[in-house]
Amino acid sequence: MNQETNNYNADNIKVLEGLEAVRKRPSMYIGNIDIEGLHHLVYEVVDNSIDEAMAGYCKNIKVIIHINNSVSVEDNGRGIPIGIQKSENMPALEVVMTKLHAGGKFDNDSYKVSGGLHGVGVSVVNALSNLLEVEIYTQGNVYYQSYEKGIKTCELKIIGETEKRGTKVHFYPDTEILNTDNFIYEILIRRLRELAFLNKGVKISLKDERSDQKDEFIYEGGLVSYVEYLNRRHTPLHKPIFIEGARNDVKIEVALLYNNTFKEKIFSFANNINTAEGGFHLVGFKAALTRTVNQYATNGNLPKNLQIKLGGDDVREGLTAVISVRLKAPQ
Repeated sequence: MNQETNNYNADNIKVLEGLEAVRKRPSMYIGNIDIEGLHHLVYEVVDNSIDEAMAGYCKNIKVIIHINNSVSVEDNGRGIPIGIQKSENMPALEVVMTKLHAGGKFDNDSYKVSGGLHGVGVSVVNALSNLLEVEIYTQGNVYYQSYEKGIKTCELKIIGETEKRGTKVHFYPDTEILNTDNFIYEILIRRLRELAFLNKGVKISLKDERSDQKDEFIYEGGLVSYVEYLNRRHTPLHKPIFIEGARNDVKIEVALLYNNTFKEKIFSFANNINTAEGGFHLVGFKAALTRTVNQYATNGNLPKNLQIKLGGDDVREGLTAVISVRLKAPQ
């Protein structure tokens, strides 16, 4: 080891200010700088709109892939606040756009539940965009501000009048950092359809100006519609079963449907985020289902030859289920 590399002292400690850390190490925030990371930018913006939907203030979310590979997301929620945030002494919109771990999801009065864990959201999208423009529709006015590579290029200003409310974020991915800006319609539509199932009654649309493809989703049946969709190529053995309840600020919804196959398909979500690695909600559901079926087999006046104890794998054979929990502080 040479003397230069061995000389490690206080001067070697670097402090990255603001969104500089995101641009320096983007994969820490969006997973990677390839196709997955690119689409994650859209999900982060959409998640803000979904938070408004879960709070009961948003019923319409529009996503557009523009011909120049930029993306806009517009909702009819309350609109990001435009007043001055006292601790930062700047407009709340600017705080949300430029500060990591800033936003309404950390205030239980604004959102009882919200998606994601980190709250980095739209500020990361801002940091990784060549240009980001945001419009807020509130108080009869259209408020506008723009950013380049996370740095504001103008002050928050009024550019027009409107009767609508909500937020529109239009961003242009920075290909100096990202390896691609080519959004794939099928990837986005999969997640947006999923969100429409998980948030019944919320209309979510996607339009691709590059190809004129467009889809619109609204599912009044929620999770029931979801399990029916998942079984569209199979023969269901009964009508979907739907269960919901709430306790200690945790709300849970479960829909299940058996089909004529041997395959088990269970999808679990916490605040609309797919918990692919499982969790207490998934473990609890599996245990409760197995216990309930075995209790019925024992106490349901079945013939003696059918009163056998089944294992979990046997109970879940041919099962399609979706579990969705909503809680204040997901871990």
